[in-house]
Amino acid sequence: MGGVGGEANPSASAVTTRGSLVAPRRVAAVMGLIALTLAVASLVHLAGDVRGRSDVFDADDAGIAEAVIAAALAGGAVTMIRVPHRARTVGLATLGFATLGFLVGLSITARAGHLPDIAYHASMLPMLVGSLIVLGRTPSGSAQRLTEKPSASELRPDDPAPTRARDHGHW
Repeated sequence: MGGVGGEANPSASAVTTRGSLVAPRRVAAVMGLIALTLAVASLVHLAGDVRGRSDVFDADDAGIAEAVIAAALAGGAVTMIRVPHRARTVGLATLGFATLGFLVGLSITARAGHLPDIAYHASMLPMLVGSLIVLGRTPSGSAQRLTEKPSASELRPDDPAPTRARDHGHW
């Protein structure tokens, strides 16, 4: 932890800070991707191209549920990017909702769906859970710092990151 003379290592601190600033934007991108796949799955279900193995599975219900989750994820992703100081909270709430929806969908699909539906739910679920973990481990104020000017203690002459951030309009 400590550097020479017991001081904290400033370069390690800078890397950690920059990494936590990027996490909400990356999670928002993953949420957008999952929303897109859900929109496609919803259209396929609502078009009647998917049938289940029993009466428990209803393609219309699945299509509506997927459309609702897709809209929630897309809205959450946009909000995370446009309102960075709320990114973590919005992301956790949206991903929690989507994860619960996927668990319900997987439980129905496992009992009455076909292998492609089961595989889709099983492959998207780890992405949702992983995104929840990433946001859960991201410090609360880190996304807010994307729009704030860094303090003097964060600016180091040997650190090119503040210049890059300023050049790209992040503050």
